Amino acid sequence: MTEKHQAAASRLLEAYASGRPCEPVRDLIDGVDDAYSVQNLITERWLSQGRRLTGRKIGLTSAAVQRQFGVDSPDFGALFAEMAVPDGEEIPAGAVLQPRVEAEVVLVLERDLTHERHTVADVIRATAFALPAIEIVGSRIRGWDITLTDTVADNASAGMYVLGNRPVPLRDVDLRMAGMVIERRGEQVSTGIGAACLGHPLHAAVWLADTLSRLGHPLRAGDIVLTGALGPVVPVEPGDVLEARIDGLGDVRTAFAACEAPDLEEEA
Repeated sequence: MTEKHQAAASRLLEAYASGRPCEPVRDLIDGVDDAYSVQNLITERWLSQGRRLTGRKIGLTSAAVQRQFGVDSPDFGALFAEMAVPDGEEIPAGAVLQPRVEAEVVLVLERDLTHERHTVADVIRATAFALPAIEIVGSRIRGWDITLTDTVADNASAGMYVLGNRPVPLRDVDLRMAGMVIERRGEQVSTGIGAACLGHPLHAAVWLADTLSRLGHPLRAGDIVLTGALGPVVPVEPGDVLEARIDGLGDVRTAFAACEAPDLEEEA
């Protein structure tokens, strides 16, 4: 690791600790490989503090978003137990910086995925069940002023996640054709379908399994995999109550505290 990697990780960790968004880190990073090195530094710091890794999230699964960033593949980040929020529980103000929400399919694994190359059948055999989820994405970068290297370094803009409570075997749901809707107090604010996630959520999971195996950190039994957004991301305001429904998987809810987070920059 270089001094620039350490500096980028420190900049992002300070944003986490202070609750103040930071400047982009792309001035300290030379390419996506460097960005993952920074992400790994942050992950290792959290693991050394006793946090429990629960799985991975996949980002950039939409063709439109890939075009926006000028890439042709997704990215990934780490998930920890502290990021999990019970279905319907209120999220405190400031818990996620600059939050936005998206609805996703989650796979919960019961077998390791350690091959160099995986098939959809491998992923199906390894999956215990699927769940609906809301991912609360957030950016430690001020104003979401991000490039690909910024978001990868910033743990793929992971924030928190909310899982549904009714496990569904894969044989009982057509994930590719599963329709999705997010409602804010009964008003539709995002719609989509499973095919919007890299053509099929299982395709995204295959990509992740292959990528992590190559990097020496394969997916393991018990891991959860947030496979990627099924529709447009939704900006969040204080007091919002949102519900996501995915055909065949059911619904999941989240709420945000009504009060604004303190403006720490003004208080400083």
